[in-house]
Amino acid sequence: MIKPLALIALLLAPPAFAETRSVETARGPVDAPHSPETVAVFDLAALDSLTALGVKPQGMVRPVYLSYLEAAAAGTDVVGSLFEPDFEALFALNPDLIIAGGRSSEQVPELARIAPTLDMTIWEDTIGEGLARLATYGEIFDKEEQAAALAADFQTKLSETKEALAGKGTALIVMTNGPKISAYGTGGRFGWLHEALGLPEAVEDVQMTDHGEAISFEFIREANPDILLVIDRMAAIGQESEGAHATLDNALVHETSAWKSGQVVHLSAAPIYIAGGGIQSMNLTLDEINAALAEQ
Repeated sequence: MIKPLALIALLLAPPAFAETRSVETARGPVDAPHSPETVAVFDLAALDSLTALGVKPQGMVRPVYLSYLEAAAAGTDVVGSLFEPDFEALFALNPDLIIAGGRSSEQVPELARIAPTLDMTIWEDTIGEGLARLATYGEIFDKEEQAAALAADFQTKLSETKEALAGKGTALIVMTNGPKISAYGTGGRFGWLHEALGLPEAVEDVQMTDHGEAISFEFIREANPDILLVIDRMAAIGQESEGAHATLDNALVHETSAWKSGQVVHLSAAPIYIAGGGIQSMNLTLDEINAALAEQ
């Protein structure tokens, strides 16, 4: 007869899968179950790409922040937030696989005590890492063909956008946070917009920090970009603020070529800020840039 404590341990133990496979993660190779039945997700870029593949997790964090992922999150068990897992809910779900990353990456060691956990952080190479994560999800969930098709379609869109933007001039990427403004260059978290699209930097020595280089309206006027790409952090996290449109409606910004030519592009903030590297997020950003710039 199984004793109570032994029974609890047995119930909470990850199930034994007939097949596992080694997959690449932000922390190196990890053995992941093939076609897991119960999955908990703590990363919105992961949920973005999984949803594109038609994979619906059973456990998800809240809030989701992204309207296009609300349907995917509907009906799933709430297992915490991006920063703080609800371990009681997670134990009750008893997942076969946990996918974390980005803001939840610090929780990976604790999460791995419950079930195999993948740290799928996307940070230094948004496109390269994002497509690699997509391919990995395809491998785990038997969606290799779908993942390859999504990647191919994205690469085609990326090439077409780059070609359409050739000769459009220099660009400056800024993020507003209420009244505060920061700039991001090629090496920053949004640098793929420069690198992959061939957009020259209006300022080449922007500091490489997680939160960008704090700048002023004078900085923007001096940089005088032909294109101003804007991300509103407060909008991304659902907080009330005066908004990036109001913040940048400033006499000094009005002097820039970007403002005069109408090439100030306000990107949907949550996808690029919270789900950066997700295949839907990257496509959405390209679509917005195309609509605003490539067709001019």
